[in-house]
Amino acid sequence: MRRQLAVVPERCSGCRLCEIACAVHREGVNNPKKARIRVISVYPHPVVRMPVVCSQCGDPKCGVACPTKAIYRKDGVVRINKEECIACYACVEACPFGAIYVHSEIETPLKCDLCEDNGQPMCVKVCPTEAIVFIPEHVFGQAHRLNNVLSYAHMKEIEYMEKGERKRLRYADNEPSDQLKK
Repeated sequence: MRRQLAVVPERCSGCRLCEIACAVHREGVNNPKKARIRVISVYPHPVVRMPVVCSQCGDPKCGVACPTKAIYRKDGVVRINKEECIACYACVEACPFGAIYVHSEIETPLKCDLCEDNGQPMCVKVCPTEAIVFIPEHVFGQAHRLNNVLSYAHMKEIEYMEKGERKRLRYADNEPSDQLKK
């Protein structure tokens, strides 16, 4: 059964243990900049902390952009063949999630391979808040659906244009919207 990484941003404390564990496991150094995962923090309000890791896309844009076809898919994991990679970094620009990284001391781009040699990704093992989980692939669709529902549940209102007029739809208020008062 294939598994994928899923991120629950609301659980992320921003501790960055995932970055350290990845760098130590893959590169043998305590240097988060050599990790294949990064925690992005956005301030001031609302504060958002979110681990960014390869989504192992079904049709990876990074692979399409690679001129030497060094990026390939095997057993559900998108990988980089270091012997074929020419370090052009076209894959870095092509990744729609910004999940391929570059470090000046490492010749090839850094991309998560789900710790293929370890059974379970190190980032999952060390995450104290379970912000990164390793779930069966068939459950992944359920996680995306739940994430969409939760994003609407947190939404108080949306603005939209209808026939050139700006309108608001309120979700969380008991007060009627401007449109309903008319």
